[in-house]
Amino acid sequence: MMDNNNNQFNNQQHDHNEETTPTPEPRKRRGGLTLMKVAVTAAVAGLLGGGVAYGGINYFNNSGMNDTAVPAGSNSTGNTKTSNVNVNVSSQSTKAFNKVKGAMVSVINLQKENSSSGTLGQLFGSSSSSNSSKSKSELEEASEGSGVIYKKDGNVAYIVTNNHVVSGSSALRVVTSSGKQLQAKLVGKDSVTDLAVLKVNGSSLKTVASFGNSDNIKVGETALAIGSPLGSQYATSLTQGIISAKKRTIETTNSSGTQTGNATVIQTDAAINPGNSGGALINVGGQVVGITSSKIASDAEGTSVEGMGFAIPSNEVVNIINQLVKNGKVVRPALGITYVDLANVSSAQQKSILKLPSNVENGVVVMSASAGSPAKKAGLSKYDVITALGGHQISDQSTLRDILYKYKLNDKVSITYYHNGKKKTSTIKLTETSSQLKTSSTTATSES
Repeated sequence: MMDNNNNQFNNQQHDHNEETTPTPEPRKRRGGLTLMKVAVTAAVAGLLGGGVAYGGINYFNNSGMNDTAVPAGSNSTGNTKTSNVNVNVSSQSTKAFNKVKGAMVSVINLQKENSSSGTLGQLFGSSSSSNSSKSKSELEEASEGSGVIYKKDGNVAYIVTNNHVVSGSSALRVVTSSGKQLQAKLVGKDSVTDLAVLKVNGSSLKTVASFGNSDNIKVGETALAIGSPLGSQYATSLTQGIISAKKRTIETTNSSGTQTGNATVIQTDAAINPGNSGGALINVGGQVVGITSSKIASDAEGTSVEGMGFAIPSNEVVNIINQLVKNGKVVRPALGITYVDLANVSSAQQKSILKLPSNVENGVVVMSASAGSPAKKAGLSKYDVITALGGHQISDQSTLRDILYKYKLNDKVSITYYHNGKKKTSTIKLTETSSQLKTSSTTATSES
């Protein structure tokens, strides 16, 4: 009976470990720099139709317009001047921007573009000319994003950006706020959090951004986004908004548009556009509280929305980039399970299939436990409902991941779960990594 209901669960399943491709993507570019076409709305109101205008003219002509004729005057009075009035326009936002702008860069993703001049020759059987038979591989600008210089070690400067900004690159180049171009090297990247670290020769770079504590931000406080919307020609653009939500859980997708999991992010209404990916979300003190990564332009029904941008919290950013610099990658423990959120299971199924007591409202449902995994060794199996890990209550899928990733490999952690409606507690040893789980799993559920 349980297996027959499996498909009803699978409609809600995700996969955390596939590479995420948030929106907006970095600004797409092909064939080098081109003149960009930008639609501009004229700030002029048009007439409401020729008939209205004509009628109005006739009305004035018939009601004494000669009484309001323009008087004669001298042309010698064309000497209007500006007055020397100094207005102090300095603000907290301006000061914050000036503090960080020198640490902002544009990140250019260079990819190989295979062009064969011998295509026609091959079609017609010609193979004598080397120019017509060899493919020529050149690097071209595939996309642009943003980045933040956050550390200098001697002459080496480190830059944080999004993983999807550098994904698929054959080479990377950054453009500083002063317009200088520098070759960049990838230090490490992490698809789970969508973060990456680059390094450049920083001998000429003076400004380094500092991170603030993202746990201390408040909904309603001013938020400033700095980046390169539409590419480096609009580099170091500043937009202002507020913090709309501190911890918003959003779905992530891979390059094919398949939902892969969830991310906990900061929501802001500061304008974020393609090219802002990897840029800074700062507070009025000039501290980076998030790395901008995505926005929602429309919902599933196609309804357009505005002011829904997202940034990776700085506390998570710092944790990840430190690991990337130290190890070149992020190693995470895994339970070895696939699962769905209990909230996505109907009340009837919770009672008939999971046999849960009515007072159990939060948790995740195990859909499979791989052979030899930590979860399997701890006694967990299909349709068990995990409600706590390490003494921390699990409210949904994202909290399970957040709690799990606080531990290290070989840590022993208590786990509380329900099996056929009965509450059980076990100790689990975290010996499996998320990368191993990704390699061995073929399901479409969330993985941990």
